[in-house]
Order: sequence, then structure tokens, then C-alpha cells
Amino acid sequence: MQDRAPGHPEGESAVMARAHMYRGAVMAAGVAIAMSLAASGCSSGKDSSTAPTAKTVSGKISIAYLQKQGDQSYFIGEAEGAQAKAKQLGVDLKVVNLGNDANKTVSEAQAAIGQKANGIIVVVPDPAVGPQLAQLTKSAGVQLLASDDQICVNGTDPAKCDKANLVPRVGFSGTQMGTEVGTKAAELYKQAGWKPADTRIISAWKQDVTVCTDRVVAAAKTFKSASGADIKEIKVGTDNTPPDAQNKVAATVTANKSVKHWIIWGCNDENVTGGSRALENAGYTPDNIIGVGINGDLACKVWKGGKKSGVKASLYLNGAEVGALAVQNMYDKLKGGKEFPPEAFAKTTMVGPDTYVQAGLKCL
Repeated sequence: MQDRAPGHPEGESAVMARAHMYRGAVMAAGVAIAMSLAASGCSSGKDSSTAPTAKTVSGKISIAYLQKQGDQSYFIGEAEGAQAKAKQLGVDLKVVNLGNDANKTVSEAQAAIGQKANGIIVVVPDPAVGPQLAQLTKSAGVQLLASDDQICVNGTDPAKCDKANLVPRVGFSGTQMGTEVGTKAAELYKQAGWKPADTRIISAWKQDVTVCTDRVVAAAKTFKSASGADIKEIKVGTDNTPPDAQNKVAATVTANKSVKHWIIWGCNDENVTGGSRALENAGYTPDNIIGVGINGDLACKVWKGGKKSGVKASLYLNGAEVGALAVQNMYDKLKGGKEFPPEAFAKTTMVGPDTYVQAGLKCL
């Protein structure tokens, strides 16, 4: 995921400052690792030796599940699903909340290796940490599986990574998710009867997160095809949090005061709820906003209050299914030697104010 970042108790500026400082160090380390891997004989550019040789585990399996933003509802559900599956399979599972601390990702991976974990499943706070994790686990003979977000074994940017060097991942298909968002937005747009000349689209997302980019690109493509309308799209870079989305969208609205109607989608509910709030604060009524989110955890809180909102729908992602699927894939690899699929996807469900409860979305 994907791609998720609710507010943080230590303050947004502190989190972002630390993340930026860390990214520079990680990128330097990633370059060094990449050069080392290249020197080992990867003349084709593809590194076929990034994972340890498959060895089955005869005794009890131990897995560490390292999650960013572990106190966010989606990831709480993911942890619960992972724990339930681990209990069913007789696996020792340790779930660790990384928050948004990329440094902690590395230290907790080292701790898991020190505690003799057979496998590590990780939702990275920052994809730039990928090469370090790959090198750590490979050297220790520990299996590595990505959950939600992509990471690359020899580069800090998964978007620029050869597919052969992406760590196997369990989560959701960004393209499929974006397609569903675009389809729903087109449906709501046609129902509203708006004119293209009076309407603008805001795509809001953290633009260095590959799975986020997949979502918004697919949403835009599908919307145009399904609606038959050619509407100007304004791309807004955010850090995937409601406050930042609200601030960035507010600036966008100020620069486009003549627009009468807005459609907004993004990487997650954070972007859409924050963006919709900015539009409403700027004087737009919910009837002039079509927001389609992803995950449903923040959208449902808006709907639960009973107040009319610009957030009209959200694609519900069941984190529990991802957690269970990730543990199952790791178990199959460790116990039976079954190779990880490059990507394994869980199902999604589009929900709205009248359907989210029936779909099983728990609004925490």
C-alpha cells in the first residue's frame, strides 16, 4: 500500500525533517550497495542472486512483520490477519510498529535477524531503504517479502527498478485500484451532470511512491474513457497525510478560483479527505465535490458522523487479507520451498455512505 500516512503524534514537521535527512543517507548507501552488486557479475543489469538460496525449515518457523504506521486502522487489521494466520499455521510471529521511522526499519530488521527469524515481511516507511534490507537479509540467509509497498534490491526508487530486482510483494494492484476509482468517479460525474469546462480533477499523492503513481495514472486513464469527458487534471504532490493534502489542495484552489466543480482522487483516503476539507473550507459545497478515496478508513469516519461530505466513495482495502496472505506466502516459502510470486493481490470493494458497514469495513 499502500502508500499510507496518517497524522503523527510527534508532529508532521519533525517526521518529514527526519525522513528527508535519512533519505540522503539511504540513497548514498543504496548507490554503494548497487555498485557492489554490479561488481559481482550482474552484467545484464538483473541481479538473480538477491535472495538467499531456498532452504526449508524443519522446526517451528519464526517471522517478523515490520509495519509502517502500525497504529493506523488498515495496518491494525493487517496485523490481526497476520496473527490469525500465524496461529493457524503454528508460526511464531512478531509484529513491530515502525511508525514512519526509516532508521527503525533497519534496526528492527537487524534485531529480527539477531533473534533468528527465518523470514521478514516489511511495509517500509521509505522505499529508499530497500537495498539495505535486501543486503541484510541476503547476508543472513533470511527470506524477505514486501507487504503493500514496493522495494528494490539495488536502487532506492522502485519506479526506476528493473522488475527482476523488485522484492516480491503482497498487497493490492495499484492499476486495478486506480481503475476502480476512475470508474466510480466517472459514474458520479455523469450523475452530477457537470460540464467539463467548469470542472477540474485533482490527483493528490506522494509522487515518489510507485504504487501511488500506479493508482492515480490508472484512475485518470479510466475516468477519461468511462466518462467520455476531457477534463483538465491538476497533479498535486503531497506526503500522503490529511494535513499536507489539505494545505496543498488549498493552494491549488486559490490558483483556480473560476472552477465550479471539483473531482478529487489520490493514493489514499488521507489525500481525498484532506483535499475535500480544503475545498469545503474554500466555500465549495459537498454537491460540487466528488471525492473517491482508497482504503475507506477515513471516509467512513466522515460518513459515520452523518454529515454530508464531498467524499462520495472509497475503495475498501481489507488489511487482514493482506496480512494473512503475506504470512501464508512466507510459510510456503520457508516450509515447502515454494517460490514467492512476484506479486500477490487481495480483493477490493468500492463502498459509500450506505454500503460500508455491510461490506465489513470497521470504522475505528
